Amino acid sequence: MSNSDYLPDYPLNSDLVKRLKSALDAKDEERVGDLICTEVTPVDAVIELANDDWMKDPSAQLPPGMLLGDLEHLKPLMDQFFQDANVVFEINKDEMEWQVKSPATFGLSGLWTLEYKRELTTPLCIAAAHGHAACVRYLLGRGADPDAPGGRGALHEACLGHTACARLLLQHRADPDLLSAEGLAPLHLCRTVASLGCAQALLEHGASVQRVGGKGRDTPLHVAAQRGLDEHARLYLDRGAYVDARNGCGETALSVACGAARRPDEHGRCLRLCALLLRHGAEADARDEDERSPLHKACGHASHSLARLLLRHGADAGALDYGGASPLARVLQTAACALQAAPQRTVQALFNHGSPTVWPDAFPKVLKTCASAPAVLEVLFNSYPQLCVSESWKELIPEEVFQMHKPFYQSLFALAHTPRCLQHLCRCALRRLFGKRCFDLIPLLPLPKPLQNYVLLEPQGVLH
Repeated sequence: MSNSDYLPDYPLNSDLVKRLKSALDAKDEERVGDLICTEVTPVDAVIELANDDWMKDPSAQLPPGMLLGDLEHLKPLMDQFFQDANVVFEINKDEMEWQVKSPATFGLSGLWTLEYKRELTTPLCIAAAHGHAACVRYLLGRGADPDAPGGRGALHEACLGHTACARLLLQHRADPDLLSAEGLAPLHLCRTVASLGCAQALLEHGASVQRVGGKGRDTPLHVAAQRGLDEHARLYLDRGAYVDARNGCGETALSVACGAARRPDEHGRCLRLCALLLRHGAEADARDEDERSPLHKACGHASHSLARLLLRHGADAGALDYGGASPLARVLQTAACALQAAPQRTVQALFNHGSPTVWPDAFPKVLKTCASAPAVLEVLFNSYPQLCVSESWKELIPEEVFQMHKPFYQSLFALAHTPRCLQHLCRCALRRLFGKRCFDLIPLLPLPKPLQNYVLLEPQGVLH
């Protein structure tokens, strides 16, 4: 269970809780057992304890049967102290957090206030969260309610990746669409590769694949896209998930997938995910509330493989967001911080699919921003038939950067007051003729492969 407005049967200031806390503080196990076994009613009673209870205080005797999955330790513990399998304990107290009040009352953004948070839990939730299937089975056999009120349930906890626990709870009629206090269904908690079995079990028991949840109004497909879970996405799409469903920010799953930051080892899985979404009809140029397309977001991470995939599916290389930024502007903003991603490949892909180049007067600004990425500057400079080079540009380049990439910068400033070579002008003429279809048509020309690459703006390290 988590943050909730659920009222406990025994609140913190009740006489029973005060006596129970006193017994807990004194480590009087006999008195604790007597209170719980003889005075706590009904069977589903919710007890509110402060953060110095046996679930929080490191010096207290924690129930290892619950935390470690030791069923032999759990059975006598339940028999001696916690005969009600649904007893609820609070594990966090007096922790402040920002919460939003009703937008209906306070406008679109609501009213944010700093309030105390209450955290409730049950033995069943703890066992499910740690993947202790034997403990879950035992507690359910003792009558534990799989949908005990108060917020995040045992099924939510199991969906962190414990398939056996999830199936046990579902077999005992846990609600597959139970919403937590944050408005999340169990499917929204299937956020890891290990949770695929949990997602399959939920859908087998009738979970809705279209359900939106949380502040972001995400569907399970959005969650899978955010986490780069291609197999989860395949499962949801096969079960009828709407591929272009929008979340609270107007994003589709494809947009979410393209905007998420990835570790290098996750790029392949993300590419497979996006290809899967596009094969299922995802709109390659879908805009969010800021008019940003998936291509804007892919370029913001300098992901050239993803950018090429989107461009091949019809993404607009010249699209502008509400701020007037194009995908090219996004990758140029990122280039210096993403050298390991080879941002010149993304710039090259954009130009080969018809992206407008940077306004010539803005080139010095790009030079200053991307000085440490000369390959990006080379591709950009070669997108112009002719650009007047100024000696004053040298002041924009840090000396150590100039020395590190000396051959390129020497070739750049050698073009001051000098026309470009005829070969470059012929390249520009061909590119102007083919326009947005450069990527498709230039490889069809009867030219040697190195010359085709030259026309496609392949960086060479120097300018001519």
